[in-house]
Amino acid sequence: MSTGAGHRSVWAALVANLFIAVTKFVAAAISGSSALFTEGIHSVVDTGNQGLLLLGLARGARPPDEEHPFGHGREVYFWSFVVALLVFAAGAGVSLYEGVIHVLDPAPIRDLVVNYIVLGVAFLFEAVSLVVAGREFRERSEGRGFFRTIRESKDPTVYTVVLEDGAALVGLVFAFAGNLLFDLTGAPAWDGVASLAIGGLLAAIAAWLAHETQGLLIGEAANERVRDTIRGLVERQTGVAAARRMLTTHLGPEEILVNLSVDFDDGRSAADVEAATRQLTARIREALPQVRWVFVETTGDEEPGSEPGLPGTS
Repeated sequence: MSTGAGHRSVWAALVANLFIAVTKFVAAAISGSSALFTEGIHSVVDTGNQGLLLLGLARGARPPDEEHPFGHGREVYFWSFVVALLVFAAGAGVSLYEGVIHVLDPAPIRDLVVNYIVLGVAFLFEAVSLVVAGREFRERSEGRGFFRTIRESKDPTVYTVVLEDGAALVGLVFAFAGNLLFDLTGAPAWDGVASLAIGGLLAAIAAWLAHETQGLLIGEAANERVRDTIRGLVERQTGVAAARRMLTTHLGPEEILVNLSVDFDDGRSAADVEAATRQLTARIREALPQVRWVFVETTGDEEPGSEPGLPGTS
């Protein structure tokens, strides 16, 4: 599994969030700001999440063994799903709780200057982390739009960091707004309202991450480009009369399993079929290095539920 680039963006986010979390908690202790304390919790959760993503990348890169003959690639998806749950439970839950407490029983912020400085520094570090993750995200997008790239991506580590960093920047804006409104109006409840806004944002991001990762855990097909490439190779293979079915699934971000059902030309010997199968398998792996396993089934003239020349896309 190729994870070098993914490691880069995740490590950048982890270092940034760890520094930011400490800074926010110190400032929250000095000023008594609920929104800043909530943002500190947000950064702690993000730091832990990056650690879990790195754990998933490391465990997913382990080679196949007797109990896991297709490798451990889906560990990346499992730990990404855990990250989504943590964002919802720890990040959104604590933020909403803090918001409710400080709206019902508001307390004035003691030192706004410290808050403004910390929020500005945190915004700078989060922006740097987002730039690193965003650059990698654009490299993976291959010209597709933002939302389409997330829907079609098979590597949740990249878009998870992008979404978390983006949510962190928006959360900092909410915290700044809460502090500024208190400064302008003298109403301390605005600090709690900012915490509620941060909690709602994190809940939405968590739900989105969980939805996207769920499909990967269950098993998603390779993207259309990969399927079209395989289909073309099968149709151009000497000796193949018809390609009746194609099944693909991701066993990891860079690990694809392919099952083909093909009809070979009549009159070909078993040796010819075997040679053609080996050649087809080699061509697929050469064109698509992420295809780790290829299984080819030979069929007769008819196969229920299939149409000659129209391989499936599931």
